Amino acid sequence: MSCFNVSTASPSCSHGAVPPCEAGTHHGRLDTARRLQQLICLASVVALATASGQAPTWNPHSNRPLEKYDNPPAYIYRLESSPRKISPYGAFISYQVNVDANGNNIVGDAANECTISVDPTNISKMAIGWRQFNSVTSNFRQGGYGYTTDGGVHWTFPGVLENNVFRSDPVTNSDETGTFFYLSLLQTFCENMYRSTNGGQSWTELQADGLAGGGDKEWFTIDKTNGPGHGFQYQSSDGVDCDNSGVVEFQRSTDGGVTWQAPIAIPNQPTVGTLDVDTNGNLFIGGEGFSPFYCVRSSNAQFGNQTPTFDQVTQVNMGGELVFGGAINPGGLAGQAFLAIDRSGGSTNNNIYMLASVEPSGRSTTDVMFARSTDGGLTFSAPLKINDDPVNPSKWHWFGTFSVAPNGRLDAVWYDTRNATNNTDSQLFYSFSTDAGATWSPNVAVSQPFNPFEGYPNQNKIGDYITIVSDATGGNVAYAATFNFNPNRGQHEEDVYYVRVFPGGQKATPTPTPTPTATPTPSPTPCDSGVIVNEGFETGSFPPWVIDGHTNDPVVATNFSHTGTFSAFAGGNPQQNTYCEENNNEPLGDSSFYQQFTVPAGTSTLSFWHKDCTNDSISFDWQDAYITDSNGNILQTIFHLCDTADWTNQTVDMSPYAGQTVRIKFLVHQDGFNPPGDTTGMWVDDVQLLGPCGTPSPTPTATATPTATATATATPTATATPTPTPTSTPTPRSQPTPRGRPTPPPRP
Repeated sequence: MSCFNVSTASPSCSHGAVPPCEAGTHHGRLDTARRLQQLICLASVVALATASGQAPTWNPHSNRPLEKYDNPPAYIYRLESSPRKISPYGAFISYQVNVDANGNNIVGDAANECTISVDPTNISKMAIGWRQFNSVTSNFRQGGYGYTTDGGVHWTFPGVLENNVFRSDPVTNSDETGTFFYLSLLQTFCENMYRSTNGGQSWTELQADGLAGGGDKEWFTIDKTNGPGHGFQYQSSDGVDCDNSGVVEFQRSTDGGVTWQAPIAIPNQPTVGTLDVDTNGNLFIGGEGFSPFYCVRSSNAQFGNQTPTFDQVTQVNMGGELVFGGAINPGGLAGQAFLAIDRSGGSTNNNIYMLASVEPSGRSTTDVMFARSTDGGLTFSAPLKINDDPVNPSKWHWFGTFSVAPNGRLDAVWYDTRNATNNTDSQLFYSFSTDAGATWSPNVAVSQPFNPFEGYPNQNKIGDYITIVSDATGGNVAYAATFNFNPNRGQHEEDVYYVRVFPGGQKATPTPTPTPTATPTPSPTPCDSGVIVNEGFETGSFPPWVIDGHTNDPVVATNFSHTGTFSAFAGGNPQQNTYCEENNNEPLGDSSFYQQFTVPAGTSTLSFWHKDCTNDSISFDWQDAYITDSNGNILQTIFHLCDTADWTNQTVDMSPYAGQTVRIKFLVHQDGFNPPGDTTGMWVDDVQLLGPCGTPSPTPTATATPTATATATATPTATATPTPTPTSTPTPRSQPTPRGRPTPPPRP
């Protein structure tokens, strides 16, 4: 979270009447009066190190502020927009978050340094906070935020926490009831806590500006246990503090973030890190001290009538040091330290994990390193490298972060340059562990590559961190990338994106380390259970399938079928004999249908065939398939495509839904772009629920509105929550030729 622009001019450690920098200031402690001198010299230090190919390691005791007010707000004489970015990569899809009221990209702004919170009572509801720069001509930033109610496919950006008020270092979190909190740093190095009780749609400031104490590079956590500290909030910062103490401090709130008790110095001063609470209510703080990393415990912070003390300090070997001012992010960090605790209740319960992107000895680039404690923080394992590419001193693995799922799975993401010939273009990578971090899955790229040096908002960095929150089946990631191109500047721009990562996204579930297993018994060939009625549409009509997307009603078609004579077709404009032809009659909206049924006990697999056609791209049109509940709320997105392909079989394990009444739903969205009317469509056939042969077929659950003229209902929106991962055997797909177009109408 640096506040500096890196200069490549010849360095000078003097400026006017300010005395020259002393040799020891880079690694020594500065009192408050010496901060200005350090600020002036830092740009020269970074420029020298970058030019020599060395990455300056982070000095947590320099007392230099990483965030400060140094640009006024820029005057914006007009706002331009372009279609929001949806960026698919393999099984993963990134959705732009910082969009305007019409859901479009805002041209000329910048957004980075994002933290995500997820409502544990409804994981379709999420909020992200970020540093919002209304214009790249000024590094004046504000507290941006956005929210989603459909699992991250669509985002709303209502504005900033406080208009024209400098805010930085956003940190968000959620308690166990789904109440969101947002900690925000002011230019005074004091803070405010905000609260949202409606999923991040609006925020309430809990105290007057600056009265939440804290300081630069702050982080906070919430006690979600059932112990005496339930609901307490804890925060730490980096030594450039609201009270000008110059030491790394801790503060506690016992009333939900409204008031904050006087700060307390933390032993060994772990900074640029995070905090967490174990199931016994013990608080742990992890970060980098003077050189090593530390894990510090307070076992009495949970008692509101006691002054918190720290009763355990453990040095942690992370295999290197944090980097500030490295070549990959010249004005900021290459990542910070993250600490998280397993609260799964199983054999790994209360394990303490730490992860950071660090520079190993003798290197000028970083690796993602991990360490764990299985004894309450008394000892930690040797550091383990998570990025699995061969050691290459030219490759960066930066902004590493991770999260612990409720079932104990670990999900880690980071930026990675292994695939870049220039060693700097970056992709978001993902790995997971199901054995408490002993082994990690093969790394997989989950985003398109991007240039991290473009779109700087008058400061040379793309923030200092990204974040992830895990649930039972995957992780929800907020990250910054430069996918959108700004033609006015001739370069890409920084925006915030959401992507869901999950085991199995590699197309085949990876096996971190081979373990002896019993020889499996061959599975019997499954049989059609008969639960899905009119599965091949061979009645020549829809019932009991229900049409609920009436922009142009789906039809039972005879032009293509997988077997038999008929199939169902959604999209296009079949009422005017248009399927995927360009006839200047593309509708705007959704064409969809579903069938509701009860999943029998035991194992079962949903199988169907689909044939796809399009003249467009996924930013405008799409073909979707979902599992929803009986009210239409999405439980699982089977796919979200905009493709042309011959008949493809799709299977979904339905065993997790045994005993539930669910729907299988198919939807095609078109944007009504005429001319030429670049339509998109999907044929569906042979929809079956397969089960063990010889099992009595359960009675199908017919839906209450079985006609094609049913009143339109709200269409659920796609969510990137694939639980479990569907498998498919697609034929090679051709891509439509891109075409220029004006900004499309708003999407739902």
